[in-house]
Amino acid sequence: MNILSVQGLTKQYPSFTLQSVSFSLSYGRIMGLIGVNGAGKTTTLKSILNMVCPDDGQIEMLGRSFPDNELACKQEIGVVFGGVDFYQHKKLRDITNVTRRFYTNWDESAYQKYMQEFNLDELKQVKQLSAGMRVKYSIALALSHHAKLLIFDEPTSGLDPVSRDDLLVLFRQLIKDGQRSILFSTHITSDLEKCADDITYIKKGKVLASAEKESFIQSFQHLKEPSDSRGLTLEEVMLRTERGSNNV
Repeated sequence: MNILSVQGLTKQYPSFTLQSVSFSLSYGRIMGLIGVNGAGKTTTLKSILNMVCPDDGQIEMLGRSFPDNELACKQEIGVVFGGVDFYQHKKLRDITNVTRRFYTNWDESAYQKYMQEFNLDELKQVKQLSAGMRVKYSIALALSHHAKLLIFDEPTSGLDPVSRDDLLVLFRQLIKDGQRSILFSTHITSDLEKCADDITYIKKGKVLASAEKESFIQSFQHLKEPSDSRGLTLEEVMLRTERGSNNV
C-alpha cells in the first residue's frame, strides 16, 4: 500500500508548467525529489499539500483522497519548507505553544526528546539560532505529533556536514518500523546516496524518471563516457542529464 500517490499533477503559470507529474511512495521508504533550481520540486510539494491550487491531478494520502480529507490528512503529516521563517523576536517556547494547538496527537514527551537531541533551548529567540538550528527546530515540531508522512523541502540545506549526517541517520531511524515515510527535495545528491530508497527526478516540470535508487542510477548508465572507469553516481547522472547529453 502506498502512503502517497500522485497522478497527473499539473499546475500552469505564465512562464512555467508542472506537467502531469506522477509518482508513488510506499510505507517505510525515503524518496528523494531531485532537480535543478526551478525544475518544479517546490511547486510539486506545494501542489500536493494544496498550498497552491493544482489545475489537474489526483492525490491520495494515507489511503484517502487528499482533497476530500485535507484536514484529517494534515493531522498525520509533518512539513518543513526551506525559506519559511518564524518571527525573529519570538521565543521557541511561544511558537511551540501555538503550534501544539493544531494537532490532536501532539506528544509533549516526543517534542522534548527531539529538542534535547537537537540541543535546542526553548528560551532562545529565533534570531539567536543559526540557519541549521532553525531547520532542526522545524523538524522537531514536525516530528512531535506522530506524523506518518514527512515532507521536507531542502531539509539539510544550511547544516554543517556533521549535523547533516546526524539528520540522515535520524531519517533512517524514523522509517525503520515501516509506519512512516519521508519525501524530501534536495540538491545535495550525496545525502540521497546515503539515505534514500527511491528517487524521483523532475526536469523542466516533467518527471524524467521515478524508481528505486539503484534501478534509477542503473537506468542512466548509458551516459557513461569511454574515460569512465566505474559506474556513474547519482550526482554524475544529474550533472550529465542537465548538461543535455545527446544520450539522454
